[in-house]
Parts: sequence; structure tokens; C-alpha cells
Amino acid sequence: MIDFLIIGGGIAGLSAGARLSEYGIVTVLEAEDALGYHTSGRSAALFEKGYGPASVKTLNEASAEFFETNAYLTPRGLVLVGGQDQGELFEKDASDLGVQRITLEDASGHIPILNPDTVGYAGISNSAFDIDTDRVMQDFARVIRRNGGSVLTRQKVRGLRKSDHWIVDTSETFEARNLVNAAGAWVDDVARLAGITPIGITPYRRSMARLPAPGGHDLRNWPMMLGVGETWYAKPDAGKLLVSPCESDPTTPHDAYADDMVLAEGLARYEDMVTEPVTRVETNWAGLRSFVADGTLVLGPDPSDSSFIWSAAQGGYGFQTAPAAAQLVADLATGNAPRLDAATVQALSPDRLHR
Repeated sequence: MIDFLIIGGGIAGLSAGARLSEYGIVTVLEAEDALGYHTSGRSAALFEKGYGPASVKTLNEASAEFFETNAYLTPRGLVLVGGQDQGELFEKDASDLGVQRITLEDASGHIPILNPDTVGYAGISNSAFDIDTDRVMQDFARVIRRNGGSVLTRQKVRGLRKSDHWIVDTSETFEARNLVNAAGAWVDDVARLAGITPIGITPYRRSMARLPAPGGHDLRNWPMMLGVGETWYAKPDAGKLLVSPCESDPTTPHDAYADDMVLAEGLARYEDMVTEPVTRVETNWAGLRSFVADGTLVLGPDPSDSSFIWSAAQGGYGFQTAPAAAQLVADLATGNAPRLDAATVQALSPDRLHR
């Protein structure tokens, strides 16, 4: 019998599976044809310790050593950009992110297309890094297989029930002692099938456009740009520029696609801060960032059934928190003492949602 059956083959499921495979046989079920098809495959792929609420920042900090030791990070940097009337908002974001204010001249040295007529504030962080997200996922999958487990695609869950153990029906039938719900935007659907109270997940769409290098510039050493209030960002990627309107529009679990009007509005906000107009969008797409009401992750056994384990609500923090989040899930699922402080464990616990 399987010890830990994991529903969801994105970063949440694969990372939890890798850690849990040290304690028993793991099987990961992914509904789509490929791992990380939905949210994980559409990530901004950035590691920034200062990004997120307090519990997320703790997970970021605890994940850093794993990323650094395994050489998954490449220096990127981040420049926070504010308009001339956005001083108060700039100061708040700079404080939250740990960004150091710099002159517009210095900012233009990093990003030569910044518009001196519209940019009023700039700050820089050198602690932002690109994450090799594909290698991270594949390496977690390799750990699962190396430890005797399985990672299976095209395994859409059609039935789920509990006797003295979990029975999960796809095109096959799987039996397991423990069930890990890492189904992303679909975690509440899985919970309902299992007879477990949902956590109130809400998926939010976030769109993205890929643009040619503005002005023909070499973007390799450019930092990511982030508009204050997280109203847009622009990130170099393989010689192109990814621009997002950073929208957070609530939706339903589905294979997301970009909203043309929202994308156009976001590109206009980006254009306001730069000298090079957007003349062509090469491609666009969207992903889902799924949150519960308090905006932080849900990790650990459900209070009603300790064999039903949540690895959910990663929002926009899934990759950068994955190593520490997976370790916490494994610690709590196996009865080991968590490596994180008690306040953080409680802030991430499913128990908080059922009071």
C-alpha cells in the first residue's frame, strides 16, 4: 500500500513528495499530460526573501540554503519603480521589500529605458534571484523515484473515499494510508470528494505578455522591474521581456488565459515608466494564484482527519517557499518536531481556518 498519495504534480506536490519519500512510499498523481502544467509552469520564477507576508518571509528564509546549495539561483536583482506622485506608496513597498532607495541616474544605469519624465522614485534589492524552476521540479521528481515512489501524469481523480485507508479512483485505483492535497486551485474540490471541510480557496488570474527586447537592448544583466503597489512588473527572460499587469481577478479553477483588456492596461502602466513603447506582443498567457482569506499557505494535517494533509494556498509564493514548506508538511505528517518556530507553524496550520 502507498504511504503518501499526493494529488497534484506542481511544485507543492513534488516538493512535499520528495520530503515524504524519506519516510515511506510516495505516489504523485497529476491530472494533466505534464508536471507543473497550470500555476507552476507559469511562474515568474523569482526568489526574493522580502516578498510576502510574515509567515511567507520565514519560509523564504528557511528555503534559501536549499536553493543556494543546489545552485538553483542566478542573480537577477529587483528595481522598485514609482511615479512622481507615488512617494508614500514607494516608501511602504521599499520598507516591506527591504529595498534601498537609489537616484534616478543610478536606476537608469541598471535599466536604461526608465523615463526621467515620469519616474519619481527608484530603489534596488540585490537579493532577488531567478529560480531554475524546471530543474527544481524535475529534481524533486527524481528524489521521489529514487526512493521507490512514482510520479504519474494523466491521472485525473474521479472518485475518492475513506474506509480504514484512502481509496482514489482515476483510470486506475490507488490505495493509501495518507492523502496529501496539493491540487492547487482545485484543492477544495478534492476536499469535498474526501468529505473534508474546504479551506475557502480562491484562484486569482494573473496575465503575462512576452515582448521583444525593448529598443534592441541586451537584457541579460537587467534587474526585474516592479511597479509600486505591485501594479505591474517586467522581467528579462531568455533575451525577451516578460511584462505582467499583476492583476488579481478572482475566478474559478480552469486552464487560465490572459484577458486582453487587463493585459493592455498593465502594458500601459509599464509604458508610462519607460521610454520604449510596446510595439509587439509575441505571446501571452495567464496562470492562477490561489489564496485563502488571510493570504498565506495552508500546510499540515486537517484537524478532522490527520491522514488528510494539506499542501495548499501557495498563492504567488509557491516556488520560493517550496523547500521549507515541504519540510514542514513532512514534519507534521510524520510526527516530527517542526524545524520552524511555533508561531509560524500555527500561522500556516489548517487549524486556524476552522475556529
